[in-house]
Amino acid sequence: MASSGSEITHKFRYFDVYKDGRVVLRHPITEKIPPSDDPLTGVRSKDVIISSEPPVSARIFLPKSADTTQKLPLLFYVHGGGFCKQSAFSRKYHNFLNTFVAEANVVAVSVEYGLFPTRPIPACYEDSWSGLQWVASHSNGKGPEPWLNDHADFQRVFVAGDSAGGNISHTLLVRVGSIGLPGVKVVGAVLVHPYFGGTEFDQMWLYMCPTNSGLEDPRMSPNAGDLAKLGCKRVLVFVAENDDLMDPGKRYYEELKKSGWAGSVEIVENSGEKHCFHLLNLKYEKAVDLIKKLVSFVKQE
Repeated sequence: MASSGSEITHKFRYFDVYKDGRVVLRHPITEKIPPSDDPLTGVRSKDVIISSEPPVSARIFLPKSADTTQKLPLLFYVHGGGFCKQSAFSRKYHNFLNTFVAEANVVAVSVEYGLFPTRPIPACYEDSWSGLQWVASHSNGKGPEPWLNDHADFQRVFVAGDSAGGNISHTLLVRVGSIGLPGVKVVGAVLVHPYFGGTEFDQMWLYMCPTNSGLEDPRMSPNAGDLAKLGCKRVLVFVAENDDLMDPGKRYYEELKKSGWAGSVEIVENSGEKHCFHLLNLKYEKAVDLIKKLVSFVKQE
């Protein structure tokens, strides 16, 4: 007869919770790959430690064209994974950002934040904010990372993320608009298939965030006040037709337009596609189109 501890009390999309308090993730541990100098694109990458306590790190990507004569836009990227899986160091995200950096000719910083259950929400928000502040610490050219000191234009910074990373990107923009980010101008933001409230995933997020304020928590259900003070001028939102999160993404777009925010927002619907399809095959025609749209958004004057 099974012990009471083996009884599952909550079944979520990505993990089960047992009566004895154990949380068992359903997905395999994410394979992490080292940074590299890519012979095909010429993009170089390296890993940096942002904070040891709490543990926050990042992978930095530098395009082949980088030299000391011209500063390049900087992309701060927040990976997805339902707040409980994936990594800035996974093959999936390494290859995506390597490709994007080569095509957009930008410097990219991909933050590695704490995941549930080891570090419950709000660790992901706080770690990502620490990462963005660390990036900003280089705006005077005297930060700890030479690649950022030498090559990044801190008046052309973009924040982007997919799924949970899109959600986290929103919270970063609210903070930038509320308290500022000295030395940095966040020009635009990209939210790819963002994870907001209004679906079966709501209860999972509430469980992962013990300090939540319910279904109306502004981190999951952005309110007009927060939307109105986003700290950037342009926002691009992607939604996918066959994604459970499509409606929340569309609602975010509509609410942002009505909020009184002074910037411009655009939405792109990926017809016939599933959640974050582009990460599965970067050579797939529609994935290529998504990346091209992202590149044009960053290059837009």
